[in-house]
Amino acid sequence: LLKAVEAVNNRQKEVLFAKLARHFGGADKLAGKTVAVWGLAFKPNTDDMREAPSRTLIEALWAAGARVQAFDPVAMEETRRIYGERDDFTLAANKYAALEGADALAICTEWQQFRAPDFDEMQGRLKGRVLIDGRNLYHPARLKEEGWAYYSVGRA
Repeated sequence: LLKAVEAVNNRQKEVLFAKLARHFGGADKLAGKTVAVWGLAFKPNTDDMREAPSRTLIEALWAAGARVQAFDPVAMEETRRIYGERDDFTLAANKYAALEGADALAICTEWQQFRAPDFDEMQGRLKGRVLIDGRNLYHPARLKEEGWAYYSVGRA
């Protein structure tokens, strides 16, 4: 039973990458794209990145040739310790700076400050209105009405 639970959890971590790849027409189409990632820690209010979904996503994006611009309120130093300096990775000063010129946004941790963002500000910084909501923070119908390509996890 424990192995089955672990297998499901590991597959869940791959869902965000799969949704991004599907949106852009395949993993091979992610090369040269920039993806913003909000939330690096495995849960809010910690810098612990062990088993964090963000790691699976970021590493898959790099393998596909994409750049990552990321922000987390607490886990920036831990992220820097794990990944060091890379040409395909930027740790942004704030959540909106992470969006600058990005083709999509993926949310990996449900930090309070991600729950009610300024969507107009987001649109002004992102190249496209593509949002992969790995924490189901937003109302799908509302965002779709506003022209977002919105993908959540585990709900229709």
